[in-house]
Amino acid sequence: MKDKENFSSSKRLNPVGFVIGDYIGGILTGVLVAWAVRLVVSPGVDMVLAMILGMAVGMLLHLGIGFFLAPLLGMFQTMVPGSMIGMYGGMLFAMRDSMGAGSRSLHEALFVGALFGALVVAGFHIYDRVLQGERKNGDE
Repeated sequence: MKDKENFSSSKRLNPVGFVIGDYIGGILTGVLVAWAVRLVVSPGVDMVLAMILGMAVGMLLHLGIGFFLAPLLGMFQTMVPGSMIGMYGGMLFAMRDSMGAGSRSLHEALFVGALFGALVVAGFHIYDRVLQGERKNGDE
């Protein structure tokens, strides 16, 4: 009984530093993926090839970033949002860049990458809250 109380009280504590670190990691991943995809994919590249390149670049970058951030923030909190940002962000950014649509400058592309990273992390935080609420209701 005592272990269950310690577990539930520790799950309720959510240090602000970890949340800020999650967002910084997501934003960093989004910015670096947008930058790398902008370097690799130019307007006029075949869209399917661009999406495959963007996905590969994003996956490699998120693995590298996750390798350094996971000891600080935790493996799950770093790798799951990072994989979505890297893989899907890389594909979306590459598709946009191959069509020549969207961000005209590098600064705009990096801002979109940062926004995408923050939104993905926020989505995972909201999803985690929903799941924790369902578990609490199921325990009662």
